[in-house]
This record gives sequence, C-alpha cells and structure tokens, in this order.
Amino acid sequence: MEMKLKNILGRLLSIALLSALLPLSAQAQMGKGMKMPFGDKASVSYSQKLWSALADAHMVGPNAIMSKPYKGQHPHGAVLDTIEGPVTVGGHSGIAIVKRNYGGPDVSIANVANNPAKYLKAVTVMYEREDGYDADNKNWYWAKYKANGGLHKNPKGMSLAGRVAKGMPKGCIACHTAAPGGDMVFNNDRYAH
Repeated sequence: MEMKLKNILGRLLSIALLSALLPLSAQAQMGKGMKMPFGDKASVSYSQKLWSALADAHMVGPNAIMSKPYKGQHPHGAVLDTIEGPVTVGGHSGIAIVKRNYGGPDVSIANVANNPAKYLKAVTVMYEREDGYDADNKNWYWAKYKANGGLHKNPKGMSLAGRVAKGMPKGCIACHTAAPGGDMVFNNDRYAH
C-alpha cells in the first residue's frame, strides 16, 4: 500500500512539475525560431522606416496634411482625423491608413481643427505590407506612435509595432477582424481583395 501511494504521489508530482514548466517551454520555443508577433527588434526598426516614409508623404509630423476631424471612440480618441494613401518603405509600396487620435481637456472637433498639435495623443497606422507578411490578417502591419514618432507601449512594456496583439482577444487585430468587407478596414471596403 505504501509503495502504491508513493507511485501515485510521484506521478502527481511529475504532472505538477510538467504543468509548471510548460509555460517556460513555450517561452524557450519563442527563442528557437518562433517570432514575437509584435514589439520585436525587426518590427520596431520597421516602424522607424515607416514613420520616415509617412513624414516624407506628409501623412505624419509637423507638415502633415489634415483631413476633417470627426467624433471618435475608444480605443482611439475622442476626436479623430484619418488619411490614407500609397507609401513606399524599403522598395515595397502599400496603402497606409493613418489615424490621428486626439484627446485631453476641452477637446472638440472645432478645437482640434484649430490647434491639432495641442490635442494629438497618438498616431495609429495600418500599413499594407508585402504578400506573406501576415496572410491571416491581410498582411497589415500595425503601429501606435506618439506625436513625435516614438512608439507607445502596452502595459507589459512591449512596443506597439508589428502584428499587434495577434492571437489575443483584444487589440488591433481582434477589433479590426470585425470590419465589414473582410479587409480589416472600417471606413471603406476598398482593400477587400
């Protein structure tokens, strides 16, 4: 009886140990070929190239073209301004959708139209990358920039650039999957292939 109890306890201990180590094993696999979906060195580096191309196209920065501000909603801003167009990054041309997110005390459509820099809190970008970048999500690259072109980070300290929140129940990809037309874009269906 004592030997049987030791075997049962030994098996339970093995199961508990394996269960505890499983997350560590998944983390180890991340370092052996599996890529982080966002916030990794390559995604952050690409975000800098994209910001530069967007600035050259006058879509971000102090010389940015502004569209008519409109009422926004969470998670973006109380007031938004969206522009889109083709942009070339590293020899690849794709569509960039730039949403400027405004907020703060006394933010309103009129105040943003008169002084956008005062209320700009973030610039969120969807950029259509090359085929094969993320076929599951229409090859969109996502980034959430600060007004100066630096990247915002999530609560875990990960830079918001790349396949942001891929496979998670909340975040850019999860939200935009619900966009009509199947192109992950809410304001039109022009990019449904």
